[in-house]
Amino acid sequence: MRIRDEDYVEVAKETVKKAPSNFMNGIIVLAPIAITIFVVKTLLDITEGFGILIPQYFPEIKYFPGLGLISILIFIFVIGWIFSFGAMKYVLRFGEWFLGKIPFVKFIYYSVKQFSKAVFESDSMFEKVVLVPYHQSKAIGFLMSDPPKFLRDQIGHDYVCVFVPWSLNMTSGTNIFVKRSDVVYLDIDSKSALQYMLTAGTVMPTPTKKKIDADETYIQNL
Repeated sequence: MRIRDEDYVEVAKETVKKAPSNFMNGIIVLAPIAITIFVVKTLLDITEGFGILIPQYFPEIKYFPGLGLISILIFIFVIGWIFSFGAMKYVLRFGEWFLGKIPFVKFIYYSVKQFSKAVFESDSMFEKVVLVPYHQSKAIGFLMSDPPKFLRDQIGHDYVCVFVPWSLNMTSGTNIFVKRSDVVYLDIDSKSALQYMLTAGTVMPTPTKKKIDADETYIQNL
């Protein structure tokens, strides 16, 4: 069967028409891989910089790939172990008191410390995904810690704190106080919600397995 010239033209037109879509699909597939490789390589390059210096001060240690990363992990563990003793806690408090006397350094230190404690010590951070009113519309956010008493006295005791991240940039966002009655709890996990936000809605959130199982059971009982 001979293919007509008109068929080649149609195929060419269809290819050109889908070119932008195919290009965007390629970016969506390759961008996460490229960013992941870049971040991992950057971290490894930074840690290996320390690894190269170690044999210069300790000649008995031979350099090998990964020495920097292992050394930094051991260093962090040892620091945590040392400051777990009661006497060292007083040294840490003195250091914090000293840093608290330096205006700009104080702001950076305590901001990082509070964020680190919230991330590494809180089991509930970013756990509850909610839908809240936002700028005459709706936005997905995360339920945060309850407002302190002095704030509840000002805004009302029926308000909760919600963090609404900005799309494509999870390091920034907005904290808002919302009435409990306006908060809608969503049956999606935090990972799915983060993917939705980081991709600006390209990857839509999916319900939790518990919600899916419940829906399937409901359909089977119809």
